[in-house]
Amino acid sequence: MFPFDRARRVTPEENQKFRDAIAHQFGITPRKRGRPKSDEEEKYEPISIRFHPKIIAWAKEEAEKRGVGYQTVINEALLEKIG
Repeated sequence: MFPFDRARRVTPEENQKFRDAIAHQFGITPRKRGRPKSDEEEKYEPISIRFHPKIIAWAKEEAEKRGVGYQTVINEALLEKIG
């Protein structure tokens, strides 16, 4: 068993170097994660909702193409629909 209690922590700088090396070696760009930037006045409300699997598959495919999160794709599609 690995002695995790004696292992040193990877620094954020080392972690970024690892990500950069992987991206360079394999020619990929990692997806951006986290909350979308919004205006001070716009507040996003956390909810729980169920979608048909086809909607989720479409959103994830679009998200992969655009390099954003799938929830962002769904949010943008709904905002476009309402005008």
